[in-house]
Amino acid sequence: MVKQTVFTITLESDLNDEFMYEAEAAHRSASEIVRELMREYVQQQREAREYEAFLQGKVHSARRSKQAGEGLRNAEVEARFAARRARVED
Repeated sequence: MVKQTVFTITLESDLNDEFMYEAEAAHRSASEIVRELMREYVQQQREAREYEAFLQGKVHSARRSKQAGEGLRNAEVEARFAARRARVED
């Protein structure tokens, strides 16, 4: 059985009225819409954390690579890509 909780919030009267009007116009309950919004928010936050962890992993990996002397200097990268661009343009 799914556990349920009552969630109470304080809103401005105008916002509440507009929200209830739109919910009714969409033939949906206010609770249904709020649950959907909450799920979307949770998903967005989870994705943001996962992306941040991914980026931090990339930064950590790049720093390790640089410390190990495996990286290329900017001039080397520019030269390689200039050569690639020249091949594509021909």
